[in-house]
Amino acid sequence: MTNRRTARWVKGAAVSAVSAVVCYWIWTSCREWASGVREADQDAFLAGSLESLLAGIAGVASMPLLLWAGMRVLKERGNHLLVLVGAMAWIFLGGHVVEDEVSAGATVGFLALFAALGGLLAGVRTRGE
Repeated sequence: MTNRRTARWVKGAAVSAVSAVVCYWIWTSCREWASGVREADQDAFLAGSLESLLAGIAGVASMPLLLWAGMRVLKERGNHLLVLVGAMAWIFLGGHVVEDEVSAGATVGFLALFAALGGLLAGVRTRGE
């Protein structure tokens, strides 16, 4: 039982770390695209606004899918808490890292914090499991 819980914790941390890096890349890439649109058409009112909105949606909406898919690939079931709380935490952590443009060291720290949170959430067992 203890080995299974440890393995689940490690899997959750690994999946969360990979998901955070992928979502960070998606969000920053889409944000750069929106910035390019804004710079290309500076005279237009709200130029790049739709693109910025889409960047945020892509960066946030991909997290629960990646967390769920990653844990399923590793043959772990019952990941509701990880997916729900992880997605909510990503809105704040990822939003701060991407939208506030923190330093490279702080970005690594926040992504590591998210991975640790994911590991803790994956280690929590619900009543039906």
